[in-house]
Amino acid sequence: MKRKLGRRQLLTGFVALGGMAITANKAQASLHQPGSDFLHWDTVKEKRLAFRNVHTNERIDARFFGKHGYDDEGLAEINHALRDWRTGDITEVDTDLLNLLVKIRDRLDISATQPFDLICGYRSPITNRRLHERRGRHSGVAVHSQHLLGKATDIAMPGISLNHLRMAAEFDQQGGVGYYPEDGFIHVDTGPVRSWQG
Repeated sequence: MKRKLGRRQLLTGFVALGGMAITANKAQASLHQPGSDFLHWDTVKEKRLAFRNVHTNERIDARFFGKHGYDDEGLAEINHALRDWRTGDITEVDTDLLNLLVKIRDRLDISATQPFDLICGYRSPITNRRLHERRGRHSGVAVHSQHLLGKATDIAMPGISLNHLRMAAEFDQQGGVGYYPEDGFIHVDTGPVRSWQG
C-alpha cells in the first residue's frame, strides 16, 4: 500500500537534502585548500618554486607545472638553479623533489614567491668525491648521495625556524630528511624514508 506524503513531510525532506548538499560541498571545498592533508595534486593548476643560491646570490622564481602539465622552460630554469655551482654541471632534477618542496612550503603557509635559500642541489661526482675526502666519513657527505641523482636539496627558509622546516619536511614521509642545526639547513631528498641529525 502506497502512502501519500503530506506537504510538511515533503518540506522536511527537502530541507534535509539541502543540508546534506551543503555539507558535501563544504567537504569537497576543503580538499583543495592549501595545506590540506587531502589536497589532490591533479587539481592544482600551477606549481612554482623560488630559490636564492647562497653561494652565487642568483635568484629564480620559476613555474614548473601548469594546466598542460610540466613546463619544460620552468624545469630547465630550476635545473640550472640547482646545478653544481662549483663545476657548473647540470642534471635533470627529480620532479618528485620539486613537488615535495611545494608541499613543504604550502604546509608552512608561505607565499609561492618567497625563495628557499639553496645551499646545495645537484652535486657532480667529482664535487661529491672531493667533499667526502676533505670532510671525512662523518661529514654528512655520503658516497652514494641522493645529490648525485638530482634527488636532493639542502635548504633553509628565511623567517622560518629550521625545526619547523624539518617538521614540515618529515610530515608526508616521502623521503630522507637530515637536520643540520649548526650548519643552518635541512637536507631533503626523495630516496628511502629516513631521518637523521648532522
